[in-house]
Amino acid sequence: MFTGIVEGIGKVEKISKATKNRSAIQMTVNLGKHSKGLKIGQSVALNGVCLTVTKLSKPNCIFEMIEETTKKTDLGNLKPGGIVNIERSLKAGDRLEGHFVLGHVDGVGTIKKIQKKPKEVQVWFEVPKNLAKYVVKKGSIAIDGISLTVVDVKKNLASVCLIPHTIDVTNFQTKKVGDKINIETDILGKYILK
Repeated sequence: MFTGIVEGIGKVEKISKATKNRSAIQMTVNLGKHSKGLKIGQSVALNGVCLTVTKLSKPNCIFEMIEETTKKTDLGNLKPGGIVNIERSLKAGDRLEGHFVLGHVDGVGTIKKIQKKPKEVQVWFEVPKNLAKYVVKKGSIAIDGISLTVVDVKKNLASVCLIPHTIDVTNFQTKKVGDKINIETDILGKYILK
C-alpha cells in the first residue's frame, strides 16, 4: 500500500525482454538514494504502478512487467531516459499524509490542457468513460502515483492543481499536453458505489 506522496524521481536505464519469462518486460530504473535498504521482493510504485523488485544492483533496480501491466498503464510507453515517480511502500506506523493508494492503476488518461497560474499549475486530463463515476470534485485521485485533489470535473475531463514543490519533485516537470498519465481512483469511492 502507498499514500501517493512521491519521494522523488528515477530514470529508466534499460528496457528489455525478461530472461526467464520471455513474455515479460524487464525495466531497469536508477532509483538513486531511494534504493537504500531496498530488498528483492519488496514493492515500489513507479508512476503509481505497484511493481516488485526482482534484481538489485544499487542504485539500479530491475522490475518485471507482464503484458497486463504494459497494456493497462503508461509504463509500456516508457523508453530509456524516461523519468518515473518513485514511492516506496508504506510501513506500519508511517504517517498517512496523502490517501490510500494501492498501486493498481484503473486506466490511462491524456493531458489536455496545462494552465500556469501565479502559484500553481492546473492540469486538465481526459478521464476514461468507465472511470468517470469515481472522479468527484474535491475527491482524491492518484495521477502517476501522486495523491491529488480533484479541482473540477466537466463531462469526461477533470483537473488537479499542482504546487511548485510537487512539480519539482515529480515527473510533472517533464509533462506536456498529449502525454499519457496513469489514473487510480479513490478506493473508498469504489467500495461506496459497489
